[in-house]
Amino acid sequence: MSKRFLPYGRQSIDESDIAAVVDVLRSDWLTTGPAIDALEAAFADQVGAAHAIACSNGTTALHLALAAEGVGPGDTCIVPAVTFLATANAALYCGADVVFADVDPDTGLMRPADLADALARAGGRARAVLPVHLAGQCEALDELEAIAGEAGAVLVEDACHAVGSRWRGQPVGACRHSRAACFSFHPVKTIAAGEGGMVTTNDPELARRLRQLRSHGIERDASRHQRREGESWWYEMQALGWNYRLSDIQAALALSQLRRLDSFSSRRAALAQAYDAALCAADLPVEPLARTPDCEPCLHLYPVRIGFDRTGLGRTGVMAGLAELGIGSQVHYIPVSDQPYYKQRYGPQDLPGARTYYARTLSLPLFVDMADEDPAYVIEALATVLKG
Repeated sequence: MSKRFLPYGRQSIDESDIAAVVDVLRSDWLTTGPAIDALEAAFADQVGAAHAIACSNGTTALHLALAAEGVGPGDTCIVPAVTFLATANAALYCGADVVFADVDPDTGLMRPADLADALARAGGRARAVLPVHLAGQCEALDELEAIAGEAGAVLVEDACHAVGSRWRGQPVGACRHSRAACFSFHPVKTIAAGEGGMVTTNDPELARRLRQLRSHGIERDASRHQRREGESWWYEMQALGWNYRLSDIQAALALSQLRRLDSFSSRRAALAQAYDAALCAADLPVEPLARTPDCEPCLHLYPVRIGFDRTGLGRTGVMAGLAELGIGSQVHYIPVSDQPYYKQRYGPQDLPGARTYYARTLSLPLFVDMADEDPAYVIEALATVLKG
């Protein structure tokens, strides 16, 4: 079964992307220039939000969103245990504490009941709730918003996996049920900027604070500081911010990729359907990721659930066997609550859904430049490995 190596994910770069970056390199602006404005306007229009604020990556998007909301020492944020470290770390960057929520063992998503349980463990109050749209799927945003609101918390969506996804017909990022949504443009995500991030919101004051904090807390708006007539050079630092800016080079690539989002989404859907069909036809102890109602995901990942205890190989053996056949795989994710730093900070956590999801999950290759026959090939290779 010799074949080219298929990584679990990779970017898709064409000549239009290269031309967009070259145009910026030949321009007068490499950073803080017109490509940033163009990307923000296009992204806001794409998701139906009033404001989009570009930043350096998905982690800084999460940090900015919480900081602009005023999250700080003494506050609590609710974070699902199955996510990348950045979701929880962003709360700690602000000086807040984290209470981990359990997840659905079949989707890896925080359900309303999981949120209610986490809030009870947090004493009934929290400052922010961060639902994670794992692999591109969403879970009951209206119910999560209602439960969070009763606890005095705002919803900040970790949508880093969900560029192009829709929930009840609305694009993720429209912020109909949240204060803000945070995105990533890492190369393995749906659109790539090399590195890059975005925060969307419908609140103009929150958008202003996000822009201020991403650039050292500086204000240049004459209506908001003491600039006198003719002092075009004047600026004021109104808050302690960071250098979380995106460059025009990265913005140009992201904007070019954004123009291809519809084709990316349809291609990912077709590949996922091919995987589903191949798994349905195979006699394997493997199930596709359970799908949530009301969600039209643009899948960033194709996780499957495998009964590793029935294979005799364990996950390490399965991954090694796939690699020998030219197929990359990955695990998304080790529960953050099980990381040594968080175990030392908060102690061991009893989150059975997260434990079950982690124990069974494996992400198979999914990227738009895969060939039509690749999903069937991957499942054939998986069958070869599992059946020895």
